Amino acid sequence: MAPKAKEGGKIDRSVPRPSSSVILISPQNEVLLLHRVKTSSSFPSAHVFPGGNISSQDGDFPPAGHPNSHDEGPHYRRAAIRELFEESGILLAKNKITGQMIHVNAEQREIGRHAIHKNEITFNQWLKGIDEAAEPDIGPLIPFSHWITPAATPRRFTTQMYLYFLPLSSESNSIIGAGEESEVQVPTSDGGIEITEARFLPASEWLRLAKKGDAIMFPPQVLLLSFVSQFLERVGEYASTVSKEESAKRRAELVDFAHSGSPPWTDKYISPFPIGQVPDGRKILALDFVGPELQGTGKKGEPDRVVLVRFKKEGPREVEIRWKREIVPEEKAAKSSL
Repeated sequence: MAPKAKEGGKIDRSVPRPSSSVILISPQNEVLLLHRVKTSSSFPSAHVFPGGNISSQDGDFPPAGHPNSHDEGPHYRRAAIRELFEESGILLAKNKITGQMIHVNAEQREIGRHAIHKNEITFNQWLKGIDEAAEPDIGPLIPFSHWITPAATPRRFTTQMYLYFLPLSSESNSIIGAGEESEVQVPTSDGGIEITEARFLPASEWLRLAKKGDAIMFPPQVLLLSFVSQFLERVGEYASTVSKEESAKRRAELVDFAHSGSPPWTDKYISPFPIGQVPDGRKILALDFVGPELQGTGKKGEPDRVVLVRFKKEGPREVEIRWKREIVPEEKAAKSSL
């Protein structure tokens, strides 16, 4: 759905466009990130979770700028599954009658994703051509915070983040689709249209690459990857040595965390807001502001953490998550929450 048009027919990009992103967790508890092309109109050269704007093929939804356009719903979920397929080639769809996952070979998936991207066919039409009872597997998606681009940014989005866990496997180097049968689905780029690379790595390794300066990541990616790493990994261990039972336990702890807090992370709305800087010059971004569109709605952000970041021409660098109490004096923290 396009943003509202200003007088004269120009698009008003200050209106947040509804979009979805999915944090896809592999059977080895690694995370899929995509490296965007340099020429991308959004987040050029950055490493991001698969995702994109909601479109008319995702069903009926409140248009950009509507008060309800930020509320989580089936349209956000369908967009997350569709965009994951378009950008990485990984298909998460099931037969709605049997509940079994739909298996499509790699060649068919490649043909389908490119046809959908070119608007030659919709995602749902393509799915029905594979299996009349096929539908996106939106049930396992777990909301994991909602982010609204700061008002000072020219191009804005209102983005629902989700967790999706692929079934655990005792075998390494395989991507298993949900269901009783296993299927290897290796993520690939879209041929350089928007994505140059798609791959799974441990969350801690993605964070290491960002800290080293080898990957550009925005605050939402760094914050959510830090949570994934905290719950799914242990320092110094190899994924192949972790039992299926232990992996399942860690996943359950991450899900419990997503449902914890006040509000829980499933319901947090965050529009990063600058409130100062630290001695090294990095900006301090508060996470308790919900954005101008949601003020007075009762929605709340994250009151206890802040982001430190240095914005450069190529994007954010030196992104770090810290406890607010360690960085911001109490009186300043109180004012930032008003």
